[in-house]
Amino acid sequence: MESLVPSHCTLCPRLCGADRTRTAGFCGGGSEVRIARAALHQWEEPCISGSRGSGAVFFSGCPLRCCFCQNREISRENFGAAITTRRLADIFLELEQQGAHNINLVSPTQYVPWILEALELARPRLSIPIVYNTGGYERVETLRMLEGAVDIYLPDLKYVDSARGKKYSGAEDYFAAASAAIEEMVRQTGPFRLGEDGLLQKGVVVRHLVLPGGRKDSAAVVEWLWQRFGCETVLLSLMSQYTPSFYQGPWKELTRPVSSYEYNQVVNRAAELGMPGYMQEKSSATADYTPSFHLEGVYPSH
Repeated sequence: MESLVPSHCTLCPRLCGADRTRTAGFCGGGSEVRIARAALHQWEEPCISGSRGSGAVFFSGCPLRCCFCQNREISRENFGAAITTRRLADIFLELEQQGAHNINLVSPTQYVPWILEALELARPRLSIPIVYNTGGYERVETLRMLEGAVDIYLPDLKYVDSARGKKYSGAEDYFAAASAAIEEMVRQTGPFRLGEDGLLQKGVVVRHLVLPGGRKDSAAVVEWLWQRFGCETVLLSLMSQYTPSFYQGPWKELTRPVSSYEYNQVVNRAAELGMPGYMQEKSSATADYTPSFHLEGVYPSH
């Protein structure tokens, strides 16, 4: 619907002001919602994927410019197909019918108005939690549009150091935006709540990817979360899956994998502080954990 399309887009912190009825925004998003894949996904945290998988819907485009992005094909190259909000609602219901534990909206920021309409269409028959899976670069004002519609927030917190945010993601204000966004997410959901089956029903899981040469900033991420939320409010997911083969940029420090020493230093700091959550195995640092994007589950638009 045309009414969903921003004529002066301010959905993300870029505030690019694009008239998306006529052109694409900084994120690559235009006048129609685009998705690249919709399928059961087993590679999220155990409390998200469970035994049957998370119903992951990968949206095309992204407001960040991370030079190490594993999903570059969709985040930068905008691979995907345009669909209607009615089709998006049907996809949510199909994923639930396939056994998904939740609906997992991956990189959804640029399509929040469309997603809200699709959820409204699906809601009478949709009974599983909604997960908002984001790089963390969010506007509080946009997140407030989602209050009551999202059960679980799954944001990254990539950096505290603004220089690293600018260098690696093209966003000097990354920490300022992401930290405010996480506070808003926690306000909406409250402390994390696990069901008897170990699946997350409500709450925030903050992901952090440890980068080569970045263990001090990674420790700063962990310490900020602990200082702000303590040990009983958010779950922390520390990731070791940095894969140099995806890297495109001039900085030599990112041309190698994360060492076991670097990753363990961050894990140990989280353990010292008593942060609950998940610590990824070093064996995850492989391209095998990146899904293939070939429009699985997207057909047809109607």
